This record gives sequence, structure tokens and C-alpha cells, in this order.
Amino acid sequence: MDVTIVGSGPNGLAAAVILARAGLSVQVFEAQSTLGGGSRTLADPEYSGVRHDICSAIHPLALASPFLAEFDLPARGVELMVPEISYGNPLPGRPAAIGYRDIERTCAELSDGDSWRHLLGPLAERSPGVVGLLLGDKRSIPPDLVAAVYVARRIAEQGTPAWNLLRGDDARALFSGVAAHVISPMPSLVCAGAGLMLATLAHSVGWPVPVGGSQAIADALIADLRAHGGVLFAGEPVTTPPRGVVLYDTSPTALLDIYGDDLPDRYAKTLREYQFGPGVAKVDFVLSGDIPWTDPRLAQAPTLHLGGTRDQMALAEKEIAAGRHADWPMVLAALPHLADPSRIDEAGRRPLWSYAHVPHGSPVDQTEAVTRIFERFAPGFRDLIVAVRSTPANRLADHNANLIGGDIGVGGNNMFGAITGPAIRLNPWSTPISGAYLCSSATPPGGGVHGMSGYYAARTVLRREFGIKKLPDLTNSARS
Repeated sequence: MDVTIVGSGPNGLAAAVILARAGLSVQVFEAQSTLGGGSRTLADPEYSGVRHDICSAIHPLALASPFLAEFDLPARGVELMVPEISYGNPLPGRPAAIGYRDIERTCAELSDGDSWRHLLGPLAERSPGVVGLLLGDKRSIPPDLVAAVYVARRIAEQGTPAWNLLRGDDARALFSGVAAHVISPMPSLVCAGAGLMLATLAHSVGWPVPVGGSQAIADALIADLRAHGGVLFAGEPVTTPPRGVVLYDTSPTALLDIYGDDLPDRYAKTLREYQFGPGVAKVDFVLSGDIPWTDPRLAQAPTLHLGGTRDQMALAEKEIAAGRHADWPMVLAALPHLADPSRIDEAGRRPLWSYAHVPHGSPVDQTEAVTRIFERFAPGFRDLIVAVRSTPANRLADHNANLIGGDIGVGGNNMFGAITGPAIRLNPWSTPISGAYLCSSATPPGGGVHGMSGYYAARTVLRREFGIKKLPDLTNSARS
């Protein structure tokens, strides 16, 4: 076997597909009983017709990530439904702020639409350049220098106290809700960068919902890997170093257990001191019907940011960064059935996916907190609840070993990690261990279902280990 991949998340599968298409023999080991990592979908334990997305649910990068764009999920049978509303942000005592795919419609409903248009209009027009920069390897010339200038200026604004250059309380909340997909104090540069990319995509390609759940993305990658000779093993944790070249779609700290005393002292010290960030508590609901929003426009929003105003979100993120639970935590939620009616079972039950931001390692069940927030904007929500599947932050690693303490960014969702990876190295996907590489979201460009960390790690492996400088073509589904 030429290459072993440890972990079957989107990055591990991306690396495996690239390496297998380059003609190498590839095997993938996954500790969980099902494959897909952060792109898994599993049936509810009681209502089998309702399927929950275990980690990710909505996929803004499914059509825009350079790797996934070339891989072309729709051509491989993955149906991506793009809703008219990308996301909605309920606001206390006033109408919600709505992010439509149509930027002009978004601006028309905001109190200062010109300010929103100024922030995002130029970026939406140069969307590929924005994504190419923010999902780039941080070591190459940006593909669109004009887009890079636009992005840099706006990160400097929205990532600093100058963020009030965006006018209108509704627009400020709308952008902050998007930026909160990265768990970070507000304002921050990494938060601003993620918010700009995701908001740009909302007005260019939209925020797709994969029909059948996130598993459809993982399954397409798995099918291609198998078609090119790759083999996968589920329920097989790796506890000792595999032979040959290995790529780890894992937390960097997993190498401490796998390699032990064989790690160079300095690198081992870096891994022992590796910092994880705040976490999320996962709360999956089974609902009996539609949510009775006070603002009816929200009934068409598959993605919801329920943190209130910008000031309320900033306070909540400050609290969890200090290790305290917020009175009103930042909550992100998704209703995939609004774009994919197949997610509704025969009895009309449907899934509601949600995360609440909490301190690292929190043992607190957030069911009541999330329910209370929904009730604030949709009185009667509680009456729709058929079942709840709650996972506190300190138990998320039971479902995905990478999510230590509930940190869905695997420690990489900060500006330093987004550039350097877990250790300061010229090539952040490499390690000082011969033949061992990292390809998880702890390496650049960071979190999200985009496959780019796996792409860059595979590129490194092909060049360093096998002398292959040209990456394989991903655009055809036939065995190459």
C-alpha cells in the first residue's frame, strides 16, 4: 500500500481521491462505525425516517471550493438545492434580517442597503477570487489581486473596531451571524474573513443543501475513491504508526498517542501545548411541523443565526472565550427540509439541526437554552418538539475524535493557525516525522467542508514522496 489516510472526513477523503487518481494505492481507516467524519448523516434512533446531520448540514462551499468545484458533485449524482434565502437572523422587537441569494433584494429590506451593497457587492462580483484567496494555501500569489485588495480592506474593517463602518443594526447583526460560523471573539480578523467568504457565497452561488443530507457529499468522494482502487475500513481506530506514507485527518494531538516517544522533543512539546478553542453543544430536534415564526419570512430560511443583535453576539462570544456560559448563547440552526422535502418522514416529522456556542469542554446540555431562544421568535415552538438528541461539548469527541472539547475547528480557527497550521513550518501539512503528514482542518485553510486541507496535503505528498508534480484531473468519473 502506497498511502494510508487516517480519518474519513471531507479532507481525508479529498486527499485519498487525489492520491488514488494519481495512480497510488490508498487505504483509509476510520475509527467510527460509519464513514464521512464531519459529513455524516444518520437516522434518528427512534424515528428512522428522520435523518440527522451529525456535524455539518448546510454547505456554502459545495459548489465554490476549488477542490469540490473541480470534483463537480452534481455530475456525480449529488443534488444540491440552492434556496432563495441563504440565511435569516431573527431580531428582538423588530423584523428579521434576511440574507437572500439576490443581493439587491437583501439590500432593499435592510435599513441601510447601500452599506451592505458596498461591503459585499464587489466581492460577490469576484466570488471565485475571494474564495481562491481565503481558501488558498497562504503561500502563493492570490488568483485575483483585485479581489485580494477588496478582501483585505474589508477584513481590516470588519475584523477591528472599525466594523461599525457597516451601517444599520439589522445589517450588522446579519453579518455578525454569518461571521459566527467561526467561534471567535468579535471583532476578529479570522471571524471577519470567514464572514466575508460565506456572505459572498450567499450572493453568488448560494448556500446549497445536499439532498439526503451531508452524507451525500462523503458518499460521492467514497465512490470515486473506490472506483480508483482505494479501500476503506470503518470501525478501525489507528493506535500505532501505519507503514509507509500516512496522512492524518485528525487533531494534531492524536500524533502524541500514535507516535509517543518517537516524536521529536520540540514537536512533541508544541503538540502538548496546542490550544483548542471554545466548543459547541449539539442539539438535534425532531419536530412535528413547521415553526410558527412571528416573522413569516423565516419560514423559508433553511439556515438561521439566532444570536440576536451584534452587541448580543459579541457579548456571548466574549463570555465563552472567558470560560463562562452566555445567558443568550450564539445559536446556529438549520432546517434542511425547507430545501429538501425528502427529509420529512411519512408522519410529517422533520429534523432541526442546531449548535450552541459554549466554553471548551462544557458538560452542560443546551436543549433548554436553544428551545428558549426559538420560543422568543416563534411562540409555540416547544409544542412541536417530538424528540431531542443532545450532545454536550465534552461528549462531541465520542462521535468524532477530532472535536476535542467540542471545538469544531480542531484548534485551527484562529488567524495564526489559519496561516501556520499547528506548528511553525514552511509547509504546514508536513511534520518532522518521516512520511507523516497532517490534512485536517487544523491545517490551512482551516475549518469547513471544502476539502482544501486534504488537497494541499495530497499535493505535498505527491511532490515530496513520489516525485509527481502534476495533480491528477478530477473532472471525469471514469477510472484514470
